[in-house]
Amino acid sequence: MRIFVLLFNARTENEGIHTIQMGDRNKVFMFESEDDATRFAVLLEAQDFPTPTVEEFDEEEIMEFCRGVDYDWEVVSAGALTIPPENNVENTDWQLEPDQTSEKTETELDKIRRQLEGLL
Repeated sequence: MRIFVLLFNARTENEGIHTIQMGDRNKVFMFESEDDATRFAVLLEAQDFPTPTVEEFDEEEIMEFCRGVDYDWEVVSAGALTIPPENNVENTDWQLEPDQTSEKTETELDKIRRQLEGLL
């Protein structure tokens, strides 16, 4: 099964996967729907969190990754309204890539607009 996860610094040496911290555990959300993953990413950005990239993977590949780093995971059913927690972790295991701190180009902004319009 194909699922969608949120990555920071996708396809770089400094790539990080978005997790939710639950007590002393980390959980990866695996979204069945790309639209739901995009909606979650937009909500993160609205909380002043760096903008994640929605990436498609085979579900088993992410489960293997989670087992390897001792993370929990949850499959988020299509249409489920999942919202990020109000508080973000202060220190991440990855660092924001320098090019992500620059302003978005018009093409990137147009892409985001189309994604948001598609959610409506």
